[in-house]
Amino acid sequence: MSRDDGSSGGTKVSDRLWTLQHKYAPYLFVAPFVILFCIFLVYPLGRSIALSLYKTSGPNHMKFVGLGNYRFLLSDLLFWRGALNTIVYAILLLSFQIPGSLALALLLNRRDLRFRNFFRFAFFAPYLVGSVFVAIIFGLLLAERHGLVNRMIGFFLPFIGTEINWLGKPTLVLPAIVMAALWLSLGYGMIYFLAALQSVDRELYEAAEVDGAGKWKQFVHVTLPGIKPVLVFMVLVGTIGALQLFELPWVLLQGSGPNQAGLTIVMYLFQVGFQTGDIGLASAIGWMLVFFILIIALVQLWLTRAAAEDR
Repeated sequence: MSRDDGSSGGTKVSDRLWTLQHKYAPYLFVAPFVILFCIFLVYPLGRSIALSLYKTSGPNHMKFVGLGNYRFLLSDLLFWRGALNTIVYAILLLSFQIPGSLALALLLNRRDLRFRNFFRFAFFAPYLVGSVFVAIIFGLLLAERHGLVNRMIGFFLPFIGTEINWLGKPTLVLPAIVMAALWLSLGYGMIYFLAALQSVDRELYEAAEVDGAGKWKQFVHVTLPGIKPVLVFMVLVGTIGALQLFELPWVLLQGSGPNQAGLTIVMYLFQVGFQTGDIGLASAIGWMLVFFILIIALVQLWLTRAAAEDR
């Protein structure tokens, strides 16, 4: 009799433990991610919002100013100079990167091209070295007289010469940054476009060719619609990445350049937060950047959706 009671009690305990395990096991598996997410993302975001409402001069000197930091930024000429430089850089970069990456992808997607894999890796390799290394390389390439870029210009266009001061003239600073960024990012975009091109149905090209469509019409009416999702993705991601520009000009120019010609929003955030020590104003700059990215992303998505509906 006692054995039956013992086994019955053990079965009940086992069933209860199994029920608890079945109920709470998913939470235990998810807990490490939730804890890390809260520590390294949710808390820093909340803390930065709170800091943006304070004027600080070090970690122990904080004064609540409410929206004062944001009002100051609206009239801060340096902030708007950095914003203008960043937007101009983004427009210039995307104007060359998207067509350039697509052209490379079209070229390297040809089946009759020899050593395709080698060329694909060669064009993608610069993206692997990082912005700092590219900035150091282009600091040498763009040097006056002895830089390879100036020597090539002097060779092909001798009337211009080799005395071009890419990093010292305010009007040439942004073109120099864009050149370095293009060398870094063309291969990155090429990989995405290659994947998109290979997913386009070959039968569509055959049908278009039967209908008498030439290469250009095939590109416009078959290729572009087929890669449109990736094209929209590349424009959106490229814009967000361009608005976060920092390492490349900071190392290439050893600062913000002549007359603040290379100043970007993130660079200004770094100067205010880590050189001046006003973490509160730096947090406000960061949230202004988030606002800019959100507005630009929404506008791009709206334009893309409007164009799709018109069709």
